[in-house]
Amino acid sequence: MEHNEIKQRRLGKGAMLVFLTMLGAFPALSTDLYLPALPMMARVFETTASLTNLTLIIFFITSAVMTLVWGPLSDKFGRRPILIIGTTCYFVASMFCMAAWSIWTLIVARVLQAAGGAAATSMGIAIVKDAYAGRLREKTLAIINSMVIICPTVAPILGAFLMNFTSWRGIFLLQSVFGALVFCGSLLYTETIPERLTTGMFRSLTRLAVVIQCRPFLLLLIIFSVQNAASMAFIGASSYIYQEYYGLSSQIYSFFFSANALCMMGGPFIYTWLSRYFSRFSIITVCFVICTISGAAILGLAGFGPFAFALSLLPSFIAASCTKPPGISMMLDQQKHDAGSASSLISSANMLTGTLGIYFASLSIWDFAHLVGLITLVMGVISFAVWIIFYRLYGKSQSANAE
Repeated sequence: MEHNEIKQRRLGKGAMLVFLTMLGAFPALSTDLYLPALPMMARVFETTASLTNLTLIIFFITSAVMTLVWGPLSDKFGRRPILIIGTTCYFVASMFCMAAWSIWTLIVARVLQAAGGAAATSMGIAIVKDAYAGRLREKTLAIINSMVIICPTVAPILGAFLMNFTSWRGIFLLQSVFGALVFCGSLLYTETIPERLTTGMFRSLTRLAVVIQCRPFLLLLIIFSVQNAASMAFIGASSYIYQEYYGLSSQIYSFFFSANALCMMGGPFIYTWLSRYFSRFSIITVCFVICTISGAAILGLAGFGPFAFALSLLPSFIAASCTKPPGISMMLDQQKHDAGSASSLISSANMLTGTLGIYFASLSIWDFAHLVGLITLVMGVISFAVWIIFYRLYGKSQSANAE
């Protein structure tokens, strides 16, 4: 099934890709954008750093929970109404964040902001399922993921740049503008859901249980979500690794961090190119082997300096990003009528495993660099092992679906 040009009368092919990319960018722009402002916010509100960091943690938790609500509801009411409600909530909440007069009002506003942003995040994957199929879907996911991957790198740099001209309130104002733009895109977007559920609202939410009971989907969810734990472990610990463990300046650290993100952008396109010559199974299998070897290399080379650490980490980042388009596409293939619920579970699982990755990387049992190596190694082994099990059980049917 090709891209539905007839349904998207007001959004052309290029605008549709931009719109879907903006939906995927909500988490990064809602968190990483104001990271440079956290110390200032702690001083303004006369509170502790841990309480200020709660504005980040509460956002991730709320997003993970609310994606599980919005997805099933979109299967019943449609993607467009959920997007309009969610982006409206995000816009209003961002304005409240900007006007917050205490840390607690900011935390409450962040809960509302996360609830609205979760609608956009979960709808992105569901719309891709509605509008694309087969290799076209994988190609579209590759383009979207490549653009979304750069957001965690660009957002802190943009936030730091804005701090030269405005306060932290200006950053939340920018988030409200972003929400308004996506709201306008939601108005232009034409509904893509092919068939809506006819059950009641509560029964629609129970479709999550139906989706998770699909064994192939559950195995794929485990396989590809645990990879997010490794990447988020590095993102959460990166500043400590480069600045404290290796003693680099914040500017040099940003160069190392940006180099990783830029290389990750190429992963999805590498998959698209390789898929012309090799099977999906072969590419994904090799990628998981690379992740495992990369984790072992970090453990062995982290003590030799920042360049050795970065070069040993880089293959795992490229390989993990390479598996994202086929991974999401395969998960969506398991569901014919519950794309919203499947999309919610994918988004929620990635957020939860990412949060766990950050937590494990912060444990005081080893230095941050070797902990990231250990997590990368373990996640690579888990992904590879479950992937082999999955392919032995369902490989032939999945190969047929891929054609």
